[in-house]
Amino acid sequence: MGKNSNSLQALLKKRILIKDGAMGTMIQDHKLNEENYRGKRFKKWEKPLKGNIDLLSLTQPELIYNVHSKYIESGADIITTNTFNSSIPSQSDYGMENFVRELNYESAVLAKKAINDFYEKDSQTRFAAGVIGPTNKTCSISPNVNDPSERNISFDELVDTYSIACEGLIKGGVDILLIETIFDTLNAKAAIYAIKNTLDNKKLDIPIMISGTITDASGRTLSGQTLEAFYNSVRHAEPLLIGLNCALGATELRPHIEELSKLSETYTSVHPNAGLPNEFGGYDDTPENMGKIINDFMINNWVNVVGGCCGTTPEHIKKFATLAKKRQPRRLVKKENMTRLSGLENLNINQDSLFTNVGERTNITGSAKFKKLIEGNHYEEALNIARDQVLNGAQIIDINMDEGMLNSEHAMDRFLKLIASEPDISKVPIMIDSSKWSVIVAGLKCIQGKCIVNSISLKEGEKIFLEQAKEIKKYGASMVVMAFDENGQADTVNRKFEICERSYDLLTNKININPSDIIFDPNIFAVATGIEEHNSYGLSFILATKKIKKKFPEILISGGVSNISFSFRGNNAIREAIHSVFLYHAIRAGMDMGIVNPSQLVIYNTIPIAIRKKIEDVILDRTNNSTEELINIANSFGKIEKKENKKDLHEWRSLSINKKLEFALIHGIDEFVIEDTEKARCQSSRPLDVIEGPLMDGMN
Repeated sequence: MGKNSNSLQALLKKRILIKDGAMGTMIQDHKLNEENYRGKRFKKWEKPLKGNIDLLSLTQPELIYNVHSKYIESGADIITTNTFNSSIPSQSDYGMENFVRELNYESAVLAKKAINDFYEKDSQTRFAAGVIGPTNKTCSISPNVNDPSERNISFDELVDTYSIACEGLIKGGVDILLIETIFDTLNAKAAIYAIKNTLDNKKLDIPIMISGTITDASGRTLSGQTLEAFYNSVRHAEPLLIGLNCALGATELRPHIEELSKLSETYTSVHPNAGLPNEFGGYDDTPENMGKIINDFMINNWVNVVGGCCGTTPEHIKKFATLAKKRQPRRLVKKENMTRLSGLENLNINQDSLFTNVGERTNITGSAKFKKLIEGNHYEEALNIARDQVLNGAQIIDINMDEGMLNSEHAMDRFLKLIASEPDISKVPIMIDSSKWSVIVAGLKCIQGKCIVNSISLKEGEKIFLEQAKEIKKYGASMVVMAFDENGQADTVNRKFEICERSYDLLTNKININPSDIIFDPNIFAVATGIEEHNSYGLSFILATKKIKKKFPEILISGGVSNISFSFRGNNAIREAIHSVFLYHAIRAGMDMGIVNPSQLVIYNTIPIAIRKKIEDVILDRTNNSTEELINIANSFGKIEKKENKKDLHEWRSLSINKKLEFALIHGIDEFVIEDTEKARCQSSRPLDVIEGPLMDGMN
C-alpha cells in the first residue's frame, strides 16, 4: 500500500475525516451559459453542452480548481474529482464519449493540484478521491415494461467505461477510488470488477471507497436491495470504507447509517443531501440544522467520514469540520466470519444456522418440466417453477441450463434477467449451476446480489482452478468446490478430505479467498444400486463431512441430495424418505445446505420406524443385505405412504388443539392457524404457553 494510503488509514484511526460537498451546487451559482461550457476548444461542437459539468474540467479548469480550494479552506480532508458523469453512457448525451479518459485524467490533476498547493501552505495531508459515478443506465432494471429481460446497457459495456475512467483517474494521481451514488448494485459490481482488473494489471494498491444510495423510506436501493443485501453484495471489493450518500437528507438517512455502522466491518461514511428537494428542485437544509444531525451521528460513533452531497456548500462542510474536532471516530469491531449471501434480501449463514434449502427444480438436467418450458421458449411459465420453490421454502435457487441442443449462455442470461424483475423470487440468492465456464460467467454478469457458483474443481489442474476462483472472487460470488481432481471424483472418505484440504490451501493461501466463501461438495453418490462398492457412498459422505468441518469450521458443506436415491427413481415416496433420513445424519455431521426440492421434504420422525430403519441400514452401510431388504419393501411403502397421507389430511382436525397446531406447523398448513391459536390461548393460563408448548413442539 502506498504512502498516502498508509496516511489515510492512520488518520481514520485518529479522527473523523471530512469529505467535500457538492460540485454541481457550486457551479450552478455561477449561472454559466452555453458559451461558458463550450470554451474555445468546443466552440463549434455539434451538440448543446450546457449542463455537462464534468466538461468544465477542460473548458473552465480554474473554476473547478477554485471550488476544490473553497472546500479545502472549509476543512475538507478528502477532495472528490469532478467526474461523476465522466463515463461513456453519460457523455454520450453530449456526443463526447471519446473524451472520457481525458475528463477523468484532467479532473484528477485539478484535484491533486489544489491539494498540493495547499500542502505547500500548511503541510496538511489531504486526499484526492477519484469519483466513479453510476452512469445514467442500469444493468438490473429493464427500460421496457413489455420485456423485463431487456437492458439498456450490459455488464461488459460498464466494465469497459469504468476501466477507461480508472486509468484516467490513476494516471492523474488520485489517492482513493470512490464508487458513489450506487442505485443499482450490478453497476457497482461492474465498477469493482474494472477497478480490480486495472489495479492488478498495474500492480497497484489504491484504497476503494463505496457509497450506496437508499432511495426512500423503505430502506432499499432503486434496484430493490435492502441495506444489508447491498453490503453483502459489495464487500468482496475489500473496501476501506462503505457509506451512504444522496437521495435523502441527513434526517432521513439516520436509521440507515445507524444500521450500517452496526453491520459493517469497514470504516463508514455519510454524505447526505441538504434535505429533500423543494418544489423548485433546490435544497434548503441549512449548515446549522444539518450540523445538529451529523453531530448526532458522530456522538453515537456511527461514522468515520462525513461530507455533503446535493445542495451542500463550503459552509456546510465548515460546520461539519468544526463539530468533528470534538468527536471520536467509530472504532472498527471484528465481526463474526460467516457466509454472507444476498438477493434483494440478505441471507447470512453461520455455525448456528439451520439447514439451508437450495431449490433444485429450475435445473434442466433434473426437471423434465423445466426443461420443456425453456426449450419451448416459455420463460414466463418457467418463472412459476422458481416462484413455487421459494414459496415452498427454498432459501436459494439453483439454476442450471446445461443442455447440448440449447444456447445455454443465452438461456441463463435471459432467465436471470427475468428473475430480477420478480421480487418474490429475486429476494433469495441465486446459485449458478453449470459445468461450462462460459455459462457461469454469463450468469455472474446478470446478478446484483451475492450469489454462489456451482461449481469449480481441480479436475483440469491447479492453474485453471485458481484462475476461475480468482474471477469468481472479482465478480463477488461464493463458490462450490467439488471433491474432484485430476484423478477423478472422490468416493472414499480419505480422498474426499484430501481433495478438499488441497483445494482449501490453494484458495486461501494463493489467492486469499475468505473461507466463508468456500462451499465444499464432497460428492453425494447413489446408494442401493446393487454394486457392492456403492454401498458405502452414503456413509462416506457423512464421515467426510464431519472430518472436513472439524478441520475447516468456517467453510460450508453442500451437495445434490437427490443423487443419493437415484436408484429408486420412479418411486417418489421412498426417495423422499431416503432424502429425509440421509439429511438427518448428514446435517448432524455438519452438512450446511443441500440442493433439494423443498416441497417434497418429509419430516424424519413421521417416517414409519420399520422403513426408517431399513433406509438407515442402507445409508449407514450397516448390513450386507440392506439393499435387498430396502428394495423388497420400497414398492409397498409407496402405496402405504399415499394412503396414510390421504388419511392424515382428513383426520388431523380431530386431534387435540395443541396437536393440531403442531401438525399444522410441521406440514405448512395455515388455513386454520388463527382460530386454532386463539383456542389454544384461551385454554392456556398465559399466552406464552402456546409459544413454548405446541408451536415449539412443531418447530422441534
